[in-house]
Amino acid sequence: MEGKIFVITSGKGGVGKTTATSSIGAALAMVGKRVAVVDMDIGLRNLDVVMGLENRIVFNIVDVVQGKCKLSQAAIKDRRINNLFLIPASQSDNKDVLKPEDMVSLGKRLKKEFDIVLMDCPAGIERGFENAVAAADEALVICTPEVSSVRDADRIIGLLYARSITPQLIVNRINPAMTAKGDMLSHEDVTDVLSIDLIGLVEVDDNVIVASNLGKPLVMIDDSKAGQAFRRIAMRLDGHVDLPIQVPQNGSSLWKKIGNKLGFK
Repeated sequence: MEGKIFVITSGKGGVGKTTATSSIGAALAMVGKRVAVVDMDIGLRNLDVVMGLENRIVFNIVDVVQGKCKLSQAAIKDRRINNLFLIPASQSDNKDVLKPEDMVSLGKRLKKEFDIVLMDCPAGIERGFENAVAAADEALVICTPEVSSVRDADRIIGLLYARSITPQLIVNRINPAMTAKGDMLSHEDVTDVLSIDLIGLVEVDDNVIVASNLGKPLVMIDDSKAGQAFRRIAMRLDGHVDLPIQVPQNGSSLWKKIGNKLGFK
């Protein structure tokens, strides 16, 4: 049985695609799936750093496409999680070195070797995007609860539909306190605008920075709320579609409600 390729994309940069890719990939590998996470940001790779594998890179995805190495030589096995592999981007080439037809061919090979392939797409809608989506079966669109991020995500969703790719939505970096005060868009506001299936809501979490600096997938930090959210997203991708989507809650809201009932201001 062939694997499936997901592209993880956004319109706006800096919304957490790379963290999502490493976290979801690690969570799927931890339940036994053979997973490849692929850095498609040619010239600006950073997925290797987030995963703590930067010192193990010898070959990269451009080398595979150009026949300079085998796919197995470029796929770096994670030292902590069985079944998790990284295929890094090249730092010395630019995004035009690959073509969409190259990725279609590589995608067929990847699906024979792995159960799940996650393509970490660069921001924007230029060649890097075209390459990342060329072989994708499905897409995860990530946006934050900001007007500019939602607007750019809407543009990406249109492009994905034009390629007959079904997108699902992750709303990242939700701040429940700001949402409660009306200072941030709610996830309902975001889904009303984008009108695609929601697969996960991720709360803003300082552990993202800690995990990145440690080179450790976020799902390996037990008390990370964002890590737990990415784990649930992975389970939904793995077929547990009935798993409820948890809405990040303002920690003080319960006490505020109790206080209001007791007449405290």
